[in-house]
Amino acid sequence: MYVMPKIYFPYFGFEWVKPLPETGMYIVFVLLLLSSLGILFGLLYRFSALTFFLLFTYIELIDKTNYLNHYYFVSIVSFMLIFVPAAQSFSLDNKILKRQNTTHIPQFYILIFQFQMALVYFFAGLAKVNYDWLFEAQPLKIWLPAFSHYPIIGNLMEKDWIAYFFSWFSCIYDLCIGFLLFQKRFVKYAYMLVIIFHVATALFFNIGMFPYIMMTITLIFFGPSFHETILRLLGKKEKTADEQQERQFDFTVAKTLVFVFLCFFIIQITLPFRYVFYPGKLFWTEQGYRFSWRVMLMEKAGTAFFYVTDKKSGRQSEVDNKEYLTYMQEKMMATQPDMMVDYAKFLKKEYIKKGYHDPIVTSQCYVTLNGSGSRLFIDPNVDLAMQSNSFLQTKSWVHSY
Repeated sequence: MYVMPKIYFPYFGFEWVKPLPETGMYIVFVLLLLSSLGILFGLLYRFSALTFFLLFTYIELIDKTNYLNHYYFVSIVSFMLIFVPAAQSFSLDNKILKRQNTTHIPQFYILIFQFQMALVYFFAGLAKVNYDWLFEAQPLKIWLPAFSHYPIIGNLMEKDWIAYFFSWFSCIYDLCIGFLLFQKRFVKYAYMLVIIFHVATALFFNIGMFPYIMMTITLIFFGPSFHETILRLLGKKEKTADEQQERQFDFTVAKTLVFVFLCFFIIQITLPFRYVFYPGKLFWTEQGYRFSWRVMLMEKAGTAFFYVTDKKSGRQSEVDNKEYLTYMQEKMMATQPDMMVDYAKFLKKEYIKKGYHDPIVTSQCYVTLNGSGSRLFIDPNVDLAMQSNSFLQTKSWVHSY
């Protein structure tokens, strides 16, 4: 993904982020592995956390073709890990420096992770409150029949009521689970729902590590006694007769840190709503779609033919997309207007090298959304190479749905 492509699709404002040569990219991933181990074992913890955040986010910013919600989530969590005292106990840093293990930390450091988790769940549920998901059971009506070969439950996968059940259940689950996890008396039962939900999503859908990340990190909602029990089972903690003498962390949280996370969460809360400033249907135009916890909400596919016209002679050529794009890049580009603009700008430069005079780049693109018929996606007469991906400009050349 970071060595083979001839073109990379940058995020607006991060066009300066470029992949390193092949050897450099391998070194980046080796350093990612080492920094991951540093976080895991508490070795040079702060440096490891900062290195992991910078490198992982760098990789994520290279090409939006590879955007996934859980990559974004990993970047967020790794950013938060830089600031928290996560290596105060059972770390190699403590062992090397001969420090005592810290037994208590301010609730603030736990709360920020819990709140971030609750935001992910809540916005994922809020995104499901739409007509297609709740009243058409789309795209689950399309996806679930693919599992009809499963033993025992296979026949059910072709039933419409199963698609409606999963649609409504997942919406209610996402909207409510964060609130339930914050209730101490419900946390065990809520976590059982977390396990059931994410095991099911991992079983039916190929969404990578996301279900396993969520099942694991949700354990942070359990109280201290739960984690102390695990530590005792691992032989890492013994009951002491005089708990009062156990060393505690400084309970003052720097005002600067509080301010940083206040700003951080204001951004997290407002960012998913930016789509309201753009006209058209969100799932069709996708302006404001990323970074808003819209997980597995639509089945969208398209076919895009690109044409380059010499402005001086009128000579026109059809582009063979496979000459420039990987399979995944072509698939994602054909349904996302901002990627089409990036591709058009790339093609313009390529065809200038071939001797074209001020080339015009247009596209004939057809897209289907949630089982609807294939429709003309963009204005085929617009020069895409002259368009902008600025947040301040709407893509009026995308046909309304």
